[in-house]
Amino acid sequence: MSNLPPAEIPRGAIRFNTDSNKPELWDGSQWAEFQLSTPNLGRSVDTQPGARGVFGRQYTPSILSKIEYLNISSTGDSQEFGDLTIARHATAGCSSSTRGIWAGGEGPVPNAAVSRIDYVTIASTGNAINFGDLDTNRRYVRGVANETRGVFAGGVTPAPTTTIQYITIASTGNAVSFGTLTQATDGNGGATAASSTRGLYMGTGDPSGTNVIQFITIHTLGNTQDFGDLTSEGHRSSGGANATRALRIGQLGSSNVIDYVTIASTGNAADFGDMPYTCGYNVVVTSSTRAVSTRGFTGSGYASDIAYVEIKTLGNAVDFGDMVGNGGDSSGFSNAHGGL
Repeated sequence: MSNLPPAEIPRGAIRFNTDSNKPELWDGSQWAEFQLSTPNLGRSVDTQPGARGVFGRQYTPSILSKIEYLNISSTGDSQEFGDLTIARHATAGCSSSTRGIWAGGEGPVPNAAVSRIDYVTIASTGNAINFGDLDTNRRYVRGVANETRGVFAGGVTPAPTTTIQYITIASTGNAVSFGTLTQATDGNGGATAASSTRGLYMGTGDPSGTNVIQFITIHTLGNTQDFGDLTSEGHRSSGGANATRALRIGQLGSSNVIDYVTIASTGNAADFGDMPYTCGYNVVVTSSTRAVSTRGFTGSGYASDIAYVEIKTLGNAVDFGDMVGNGGDSSGFSNAHGGL
């Protein structure tokens, strides 16, 4: 193909060069070849530096306000993030891809529940800011979220409750009514996980349904529905998910259990693998491929160990690093969970 343009070619004209098989732009004096690149559309979000897990270190057994964070795609120790607005543990955690939420909890006075909701910007570090309040003081609340809505269920008021409330994560304000649990969750309540459409509450803590899994459709107000059962009791465990698979990790006592369900279906959980140690009162944060869990309570005290699994591959967890200090009985979230 000749590089000489026809007469009166306007500046900014584009042509396709059949010799080089590339597009070219007329800059007023010559044809300049476009520089083209192909984006890596196959790269998952957690291979990028922004896949961050944030969690509390709120019980040691002293009641603390500490927040820590880690990079889910790497391994290593967590780092200090900031502090909650008030020291407390037994909180609910949930998040969008930009903002993380803690709701309810117990403290700073032991056995005294609070209604406070706090938030942080996940990509930064710093102290939490007051978001609003739950309808009443509640501890051991359970939280799930998609990109726009956070939903808080159950807890102790001091009696176990079936109340479900929600917030719009991008807008500060008080939580409002969503529906009710089919079974109340109490201080022994279990794990939570969510995709972009469904939220799962796994294990109620109530003796009549400690392995029960309930679910909601996050964008539709209403009561929970039955999903199936965990492989064992779910009390004081934690959970997380990618877009398709939810994990329950740990169980207070002498268990290192990990089991899983497919979120879009219903049915009983199946065995996934094992943690390297017994754990409970732990915190799980997830990305599109990984679930990272603190150890929490060992059976005799609180630990700083952190381990992880690859969510799509069944198997045992391996060492990730350590928390800044020993702790547990808190909650966490990430900016890459549940298909965000």
